[in-house]
Amino acid sequence: MPKTKRRRVIVDDSALAAEFGRRLRESRRRAGLTQQRLAEGRYTKAYVSALENGLVKPSMSALTFFAERLGIPPSQFLADAAPALARLEADLLAASGEWRDAVDAYEALLERPADRAARAEVLRGLAEALYRLDRPAEAIRAATEASDLFAGSGRAADAALARYWLAAALFALENPAEARAILQEILAQLRGGLAVLADFTVRVLVALSEVESHDGAHRAALAYLEEARGLAGDLDDRRRATLLYSLATTYRDAGDLEAAIRAGTQALVLFRAAEAERETASLENEMALAYLAVGDTRRAAEMVAEARARFSELGDTRWLAYVADTEARVKLARGDLEGGLRLADEAIGLAEANDNPKALLDALVTRARALIAADRLADAEATYQRAAALAREGPSAARRREVLGAWADALARLGRHEEAYALAREALTAD
Repeated sequence: MPKTKRRRVIVDDSALAAEFGRRLRESRRRAGLTQQRLAEGRYTKAYVSALENGLVKPSMSALTFFAERLGIPPSQFLADAAPALARLEADLLAASGEWRDAVDAYEALLERPADRAARAEVLRGLAEALYRLDRPAEAIRAATEASDLFAGSGRAADAALARYWLAAALFALENPAEARAILQEILAQLRGGLAVLADFTVRVLVALSEVESHDGAHRAALAYLEEARGLAGDLDDRRRATLLYSLATTYRDAGDLEAAIRAGTQALVLFRAAEAERETASLENEMALAYLAVGDTRRAAEMVAEARARFSELGDTRWLAYVADTEARVKLARGDLEGGLRLADEAIGLAEANDNPKALLDALVTRARALIAADRLADAEATYQRAAALAREGPSAARRREVLGAWADALARLGRHEEAYALAREALTAD
């Protein structure tokens, strides 16, 4: 499912507005910026002045924007704030991509007494954070309870948002049929006039595209994305870039690599214009894979180097595991077996440190292929065994088929046809 920015959250506390204004003014002055310069690109000088004087309450998007412009963490605006602001701090952690800390914060909130509405909102935030940490089973429980609570309170729009994350978690657990049914139900509500977020229809269409692409229905997937693109005129640069990113990924999955590169290039321009560093870096990594698939190892190496630089600056070691794996694939495509093995081992270490089974599986398969190429057959088999064990434990049948099939191919090339046949049969029956 597409992983877009969180919904806007409005702070409902005038004391917080005053405190935020004071800290914003102090941070701006330390940075040597005028109100006009701070606001440039999204807000106005008058809005910054109103914020600094506590006349208006800051939004989540404003907190994030000004923190990025000033080069400070958003939570600095709320350091030592009253316990009543814990919900906002949890949302800030999520908006900043600090998903582990966000889960801890949301779970702490659930331990406090709260009314049904407040509990539902916390559960919805928790569901998204768990999904983004590749913990879909837990996300399903949180999203289901949130959806039920919202529906019971007559809050259809909020229930739809919760069910969106429910669909995402179901899809992650290889249940595309149920995910599709939920998303189509939400889309029918939206077409019937349900008002949610400005970009929510686009997000649902992109999610449906991902489900169809997973099932190999690339024509249907592209149709959903083209419908979404038709609605993109009302989106800001960042959201249009996210849509183009999804379009690039779908084209790549469909085998249209030139179209994938075109859409990805357009998305990169928009992400960079929006100063969306994390999204830019993840797309650069995807673009590297697309260039690698068409045999352009030079551009692939350039793209993945930019991704590494951005994620290193962000301190995002979770994503660096994927980047190191991509770098390893580029090295192998260039015949640098030693460099490929070194980077695959780096990817494995980063994935293990971040408890990221998906990245770990990717890196193990890359390492095994490198070992085969280096004629280190015993080490390759041990690595494939570890990868297969991890794939068998995981929720994705598609990944099990992919890993077992790759191992079977490797055994067949080594002349071990009986073992290869057994693995191929297991891959075909994986569910």
